[in-house]
Amino acid sequence: MYTRDDLITLKDFYKNQLLKDTVPFWFPRSVDEEYGGYLLMRDADGSLIDDDKAVWIQGRAAWLLATLYNTVEENEQWLSASKSGIDFLNNHCFDADGQMFFHVTREGNPIRKRRYFFSETFAVIANAAYAKASGDEKAAQKARDIFTTCLQYMSGGKKLQPKFTDTRPSRGIGGPMIMMNTAQTLRETIGDERCDEYISKWISDIETYHVKDDIKCVMEQVASDGSIIDHVDGRTLNPGHAIEGAWFILHEAVYRNNNKHLIDLGCRMLDYMWERGWDAEHGGILYFRDVHHKPVQEYWQDMKFWWPQNETIIATLLAYLITGNEKYARWHKMIHEYAYKHFHDKDRGEWFGYLHRDGSIAQTAKGNLFKGPFHLPRQEWYCWQILEKYINS
Repeated sequence: MYTRDDLITLKDFYKNQLLKDTVPFWFPRSVDEEYGGYLLMRDADGSLIDDDKAVWIQGRAAWLLATLYNTVEENEQWLSASKSGIDFLNNHCFDADGQMFFHVTREGNPIRKRRYFFSETFAVIANAAYAKASGDEKAAQKARDIFTTCLQYMSGGKKLQPKFTDTRPSRGIGGPMIMMNTAQTLRETIGDERCDEYISKWISDIETYHVKDDIKCVMEQVASDGSIIDHVDGRTLNPGHAIEGAWFILHEAVYRNNNKHLIDLGCRMLDYMWERGWDAEHGGILYFRDVHHKPVQEYWQDMKFWWPQNETIIATLLAYLITGNEKYARWHKMIHEYAYKHFHDKDRGEWFGYLHRDGSIAQTAKGNLFKGPFHLPRQEWYCWQILEKYINS
């Protein structure tokens, strides 16, 4: 069990890591002073690997900077850097049909789209956080407008490009998860009266279709009726992703005055996927598992990626602070110690993104099309904030 002194030590650790290690690795050097936005594809020493820009990470970085301004310090450099990302997103990253690109050149010329709308969700939270920080009503309206577009994508009323044919329809957990967190951020920054109702719906969808209490599992995708699709893709679990969804639900439980049903649901999801994902031999959360313990198709299935560790650190700490259950304190200590021992670059700051199963470094990049200043700084910021609130309550 964590003592009060332990929790104070953890709070200080996360605060210091965020402000003295993680954020300084990225900023101010990643701000593109010539074209706007951020240059985030960086090697271990911070040198640039590529000057292309992943649109969703542009949004994530702009959100982070504005959030730091809103919650940590009214630092004008953070606000100015956030505006750089907001302007780049809004001026260069939308196609004529309204859908956002996934990958653009440094100048903002389109390279490709994806068949999902995650770029849009991060543009929502970026514009919302920036609007709160700056008072910019145009950014606030932009956040609400993009959120409306995301709702249309979710309902099927607006179609994503490029088109593709799906002859095996399924429900993915990713849509309701990311939209839940997007709505939570929108609600907590500039407000939107639609958020509560939709969040309830998305939580219900996850509980109804994806949480399988009979086999103690959270499915990544299921058939339209919630049944397991007994094929390789349908059986594949992503423990870190489900654990991320668990803490989104626990966060909502706190917002709703420690709602018992949501606490139970979030903790069940965490329990099920810790047991499925924790590597008892080497430590850390494995990337993919098969629901029936069969071989997984993806060759990286037993690697350790950075972000599942970040989400598990949040989930276990939040579960402990809400419930007081010593199991979650034990799990949090296990994942925290594993992650900061193996992923953290103590000499140059930030985390490596990809480890082999045994904890050795697979490659040295700290930024690419999929990794940037988001999961790690969000984890350190969020853990610092919830500990601060808990200690002072």
